[in-house]
Amino acid sequence: MDDKARGFVSASAYSGDVGHLPVKSIDEARAWYSKHFSMHEVERSESPVRNVILERDGIRIGFSENGGDSSQHGAAIRVNGVEEIRRELEDSGLEVGAGRVDERDGEKYNVFFVVAPDGLCFYFHEPLTATSG
Repeated sequence: MDDKARGFVSASAYSGDVGHLPVKSIDEARAWYSKHFSMHEVERSESPVRNVILERDGIRIGFSENGGDSSQHGAAIRVNGVEEIRRELEDSGLEVGAGRVDERDGEKYNVFFVVAPDGLCFYFHEPLTATSG
């Protein structure tokens, strides 16, 4: 798969808003997600809480110093090229969870997990049909 086809397709929070995932420091989050998820900052605000929006492949995820418990939050990120994304994250120095196949609503997905240092858990997934044919 070429690099243009590989990437983030969508993101949704497990609960709440994918634009306000809780972190202790937006500066640390920006640095970490930029390095490991190849995201770049597109927006920042200081009020009512500090918030930064990062983007990759047109998909935006926000991180907020909102007092939430990071270990109780995260996002599902649908990707193209799940194995290539997995290798990219491993090459960036991340410990990536074992891959597996999940089934939801009669559809199978190749998936893996990444838990960030801030405690947020990310579920990377791609429909099995997208990688098998």
